[in-house]
Amino acid sequence: MKHFQYLTFLFFITAVLAFTTPLKGQEHPFHDRNLSDNERIDILLEMLTIEEKINLLSTNLGVPRLGIRNTGHSEGLHGMALGGPAHWGGRRDAPTTTFPQAYGLGSTWDTDLIRKVAEIEAHEIRYYTQRKEDPRGGMVMRAPNADLARDPRWGRTEESYGEDAYLASRMTVAFVKGLQGDHPRYWKSASLMKHFMANSNEDGRDSTSSDFDERLFREYYAYPFYKGITEGGSRAFMASYNAWNGIPMTIHPLLDSITRREWGNNGIICTDGGALRLLITAHKAFPTLWEGAAAVVKATVGQFLDDYLLAVNQAITNGILTEEDIDRAIRGNLYVALKLGLLDSPEDYANQPYTGIGVTDTEEPWEKQEVKDFVRLVTAKSAILLKNNPAGGEKAPLLPLDAEKIRSIAVIGPRANEVLYDWYSGTPAYAVTILEGIRNAVGPDVEIFFEPSNTMDKAVVAASKADVAVVCIGNHPYGTDARWFYSPVPSDGREAVDRKALTLEQEDLAKLVLQANPRTVLALVSSFPFAINWSQEHIPAIVHVANNSQELGNGLADVLFGKVNPAGRTTQTWVKDITDLPPIMDYDIRNGRTYMYFRGEPLYPFGYGLSYTDFAYSSLKVEKAFRDSLHIEFMLKNTGQLDGEEVVQLYVEFPASLVERPARQLVAFSRVFVPAGSSKKVGLCLKAENLAYWDTGKGMFVTEKGTVHLLVGASSTDIKLKGSSRLF
Repeated sequence: MKHFQYLTFLFFITAVLAFTTPLKGQEHPFHDRNLSDNERIDILLEMLTIEEKINLLSTNLGVPRLGIRNTGHSEGLHGMALGGPAHWGGRRDAPTTTFPQAYGLGSTWDTDLIRKVAEIEAHEIRYYTQRKEDPRGGMVMRAPNADLARDPRWGRTEESYGEDAYLASRMTVAFVKGLQGDHPRYWKSASLMKHFMANSNEDGRDSTSSDFDERLFREYYAYPFYKGITEGGSRAFMASYNAWNGIPMTIHPLLDSITRREWGNNGIICTDGGALRLLITAHKAFPTLWEGAAAVVKATVGQFLDDYLLAVNQAITNGILTEEDIDRAIRGNLYVALKLGLLDSPEDYANQPYTGIGVTDTEEPWEKQEVKDFVRLVTAKSAILLKNNPAGGEKAPLLPLDAEKIRSIAVIGPRANEVLYDWYSGTPAYAVTILEGIRNAVGPDVEIFFEPSNTMDKAVVAASKADVAVVCIGNHPYGTDARWFYSPVPSDGREAVDRKALTLEQEDLAKLVLQANPRTVLALVSSFPFAINWSQEHIPAIVHVANNSQELGNGLADVLFGKVNPAGRTTQTWVKDITDLPPIMDYDIRNGRTYMYFRGEPLYPFGYGLSYTDFAYSSLKVEKAFRDSLHIEFMLKNTGQLDGEEVVQLYVEFPASLVERPARQLVAFSRVFVPAGSSKKVGLCLKAENLAYWDTGKGMFVTEKGTVHLLVGASSTDIKLKGSSRLF
């Protein structure tokens, strides 16, 4: 808990100092934009005192003596985090735009949408850090979370884009680009990815080792980070608490040898909160803090989220840490500062593309109607229709509901009249609950019965009186209690706590409601998959949405009443029973984990989701052979009565591979809109590099020549078209 208190204090200090230090009018050689980035940084390093260099090992990038403005870190997994359950910002809550959890953003399978989410977030962080009346936050955004949700029991599943490395990499790249912008010289904000790497167990995370081979490192666990750096352009990430194969990530040699020298991360590497002390107390890697601090800096980690000053100075005094070591570590900090425009002269700074945000604005960004409408759209597009059958003797599926024919609705359950925020959420200016969203959708002429529980049989009575019942149940994103390491419900999870169950105890409420009213819809509001086997068998319609969105109610109502045709897709394999999973500390996914190696029958497969319309796939065209890339075409027809979107997915199989490969592997996807009754030609591009495996002996990715099976479908198990091509 102490490290968290330190983080809160650090965030507060950052908020106070950020952009409050006046720029000095003095010109310095490192201001010269005609020089290369490296030349400017070299000059600045020569000008810094050893004390200033040591100070730069914190999360602040400023040097007051040289007129370099301070800016620190902000959390931003699904909107800038000020306030929220964790009280980010250290002072009073401040409004920000709040989107669905990353788990929900991932379920959109829409990279353009995700990029725009990040663009809005970046605008708000600039707005807050640059406004004069109340500056706060910092322009280094701790987002996205590029970790892979290999196990649904992981307490931080909600922060991830799912279990697949390719899907997560595309979402990561999109989010990074949205945060940093497309200006050729300057970033809007800096994307600092979390948590490198293989950090997907919370219990014992401060001391456990994630053990697996180099192939899984390259092909799976590190892949989203690799793409975030090499394609997305991120130049910052946070090292995770855990070890990999026995070596703590905070001091792992690969931080320098691979992420810097091979991948090109010439920016920030930072510790997680408290990681320095945990090297001594949990990992037992060093007997003293100063020896640990020296090892961290020598690994080219340039930012501590600890109270590090004494330890670093002792390491210097004892001769195991040099100024040259510090130069290497903080060089990346200075590069990020340069890209944020902080190393420019006052005149050049005033003319940068983003420095007017928060200064010249006439409207607060979170109050803009187009922003609110976009959050609503994202929420609706994240919804996954898990089941939709007829009910009550009718022939048509229960959803979408017809607001003109319904006279009464029972809205039932603990998630019906609240919007819950997770640990990394901000505080939105408003929030629309599911109850409010349904009221907005049906208007005043429809009677609504609301009951949060079945106390004194009230939920059953309400359901029995209504034309249709909507049961709203799900997890609490921080375990109903903000205390650290505490989550009283076994199937809930959060940071520092893994889930101990996959069953949903609130499912009993759904059983009672269904008994009272056969026309029952289950609205599952959750950060994780649940083993809702009974509901899948008996309840006619099920919709899943993630927590946290300020437009939760309106977005879900848009789906329930058909304003938006759902096209969200699962990003994890939903298992039927916890016994279907390998032990949580088994990091070798080949032992039956993820859709690529899962051996059982899933409740819902990876990539699964239904629509209110139907789609037909036909006329697959594939070249017989290819070298660098392969273009695939097919026809997609909307055969139903409603406009809709289909998430088309391309998987591959390797029938003659000389090494172990997944049973099938996602290599391309696209969310495609097709009007009712219309057809559209769909093209997907398969890059040969996405077929490569890591050859440990050669120390490089290798693409095998030979036949590749191509599977086009609506999920990892629902394959519509098959073809093949030969890689030569």
